[in-house]
Amino acid sequence: MASEKSSRSGSGGKRPTGNGQKQPAVAAFTRAERLDAYKQMLLIRRFEEKAGQLYGMGHIGGFCHLYIGQEAVVVGLQMALKPGDQVITAYRDHGHTLAAGMDAKSVMAELTGRRHGCSKGKGGSMHMFSPEKHFYGGHGIVGACVPLGAGLAFANKYRGNDRVCLTYFGDGAANQGQVYEAFNMAELWKLPVVFVIENNKYAMGTSIERSSSTTNLSQRGLSFDIPGEHVDGMDIEAVRAAGVRAIANARAGKGPTILEMMTYRYRGHSMSDPAKYRTREEVQQMRDTHDAIEHVRNLLLKDGVNEADLKAIDRQVRDEVNAAAEFALSDPEPDPSQLTTDVLV
Repeated sequence: MASEKSSRSGSGGKRPTGNGQKQPAVAAFTRAERLDAYKQMLLIRRFEEKAGQLYGMGHIGGFCHLYIGQEAVVVGLQMALKPGDQVITAYRDHGHTLAAGMDAKSVMAELTGRRHGCSKGKGGSMHMFSPEKHFYGGHGIVGACVPLGAGLAFANKYRGNDRVCLTYFGDGAANQGQVYEAFNMAELWKLPVVFVIENNKYAMGTSIERSSSTTNLSQRGLSFDIPGEHVDGMDIEAVRAAGVRAIANARAGKGPTILEMMTYRYRGHSMSDPAKYRTREEVQQMRDTHDAIEHVRNLLLKDGVNEADLKAIDRQVRDEVNAAAEFALSDPEPDPSQLTTDVLV
């Protein structure tokens, strides 16, 4: 469940990671950091809510996978990175682009297939890209981003540039064969990569209990001597702390770590998913008891932040998202002559 506390699990091999191992201290959030995290998570949620509206109105076509509910994972881990570190993920990528610092207008314009989208209107929801922000996709093939992330990490090690690659994928992709090939090479060559499993409990429409013979995905690297950590992905402070530890290990040449982020999506797998495989009561209970944004909001109120200030942040975020939508709907579509550009052959 998403309420489980972060814990270490590992093999009896050369890098044991049992609960008795001393972990480096991670500083608690300051009020300023909490406020920034609150704004970033709120931006992702409001953006996704608007994207859902535009999809329903026919302005966004194709597949569209919303990130609502999972915001703490990507925002918390982004806070643990250094400039130049890389991010790669699967097709539920809107939140990752925004957390990486990409402009909301360019992301929304990509969703609507417009000229000034981050992938020039050619990639759509699943194939965002920004080398300038060190964001390398957005990949529609299940599990494909994992060997690509290991490849980015290999390039980092080869160049000696001290960079780390965060490689995100879902609980469903954790059963793909190419994932384990990447695990093997990453540990064999001690690549500076952190594998992040966003376990939202349902691979498309199948619960993890019905699709995985072992449900503790943090232990999937045991046979490769890759340590794993089981993290409450709805608690941004736990997320950042785990990220700091794993990224420090990777940067120090100790190889990969698997972070299983226990999280939850409130919407269906995609906009075409009626999500009949779970009850409304289950979703509502998660909203009521585990919502990551409400958790941070409550901490801020306890810390003396004025509720009026939090409402002002929400208005500011809504204005930013509305401006992004207006830009995306007014931006021209790519010229037909661009159909054959930006292709390999």
